[in-house]
Amino acid sequence: MAKRVFLIVLDSVGIGAMPDAKEFNSEGADTMRTCASTPYFSVPNMTKMGLFNIDGMDYRTPADAPTGAYARMAERSMGKDTTIGHWEIAGLISPNPLPTYPEGFPEEVLNAFREATGRGVLCNKPYSGTVVINEYGDEHVKTGDLIVYTSADSVFQIAAHEEVVPLEKLYEYCRIARKILSGPHAVGRVIARPFLGESGSYYRTGNRHDFSLEPTGETMLDVLKAAGKDVISVGKINDIFAGRGITEYVYTPSGNDEGIDRTVEYLEKDFDGLCFVNLVDYDMLYGHRNDPEGYAKALTHFDERLPEITSRMREGDILMITADHGCDPGTPSTDHDREYVPLLIYGDGVKPQNFGTRTTFADIGATVLHELGVSGKIAGESLL
Repeated sequence: MAKRVFLIVLDSVGIGAMPDAKEFNSEGADTMRTCASTPYFSVPNMTKMGLFNIDGMDYRTPADAPTGAYARMAERSMGKDTTIGHWEIAGLISPNPLPTYPEGFPEEVLNAFREATGRGVLCNKPYSGTVVINEYGDEHVKTGDLIVYTSADSVFQIAAHEEVVPLEKLYEYCRIARKILSGPHAVGRVIARPFLGESGSYYRTGNRHDFSLEPTGETMLDVLKAAGKDVISVGKINDIFAGRGITEYVYTPSGNDEGIDRTVEYLEKDFDGLCFVNLVDYDMLYGHRNDPEGYAKALTHFDERLPEITSRMREGDILMITADHGCDPGTPSTDHDREYVPLLIYGDGVKPQNFGTRTTFADIGATVLHELGVSGKIAGESLL
């Protein structure tokens, strides 16, 4: 039985379209294959663990003697977004998709938002976050109206210049929106998107903050916390679960390297339970911006730093590496994709083996509970 489990989510690192991908406009998507087609992709450490021994990973030479266990994970929930993906990893399956707004939000939502904030609304369309601030930034600075936009995901995003709307005020507006967006309009996340700069050169800052829908059922985090275990969040995990089931958290506004640094620091600490990590740059900086070379470089960099993690693991520790959905940077779309995700499990007590293709991400959460010696009623079956 393990005392510490480190679960790292490589945000959006899918490994091939699922059979129902067409229903999610994701036919042919294969995020990692696209990255592997660039000259910047090199992941020898994950390869040694068994990455290319996973079902369907036929574009690199598999390891002769993998050092870890591995599986291809299918998503059972009806979604392809961060919230639903992480919830399922934690044992909560969502049979219904979260609402999306390809035509923008209805007036009933916007009117309530205008009335509660006392500010007008600009845009109200699906938009690229970097483009929207440069197209609407000048009008926002002039009028103080808030830039409200969405994407293919279930999100209500509010962009504001930090010198026009102070951060705490922007966060307050997000909390207001979170209360308004309930019932049929219960989007997965309300996201604060602060920016700075001058006309023609606006840029987003690292002060993004997500205000997530609270999980609709019990997750492995709830079970672990109730059992007296430590549940440590690194990155946006705390936001994804609306703080529920978390005992300690750190944010990583600087991105992946900061997330890895914090993980290494927790490896040096004594705790009893789970350290749950999200590394978001793959999705945010490269997948949505259709940058396969940048995505490949980021995967290579994680692999280069992976020995910093494995070398600090103690007897009985377990490391699990997975993802929450796909976001193929090589397709015309900038949206998330309905893809299988990889699972690598590594530790001195883990027998190297192929667990094949699993029917739900929830097997990850069930495995975490089993290894930490905690029983709970979540979806999924333990692999170990």
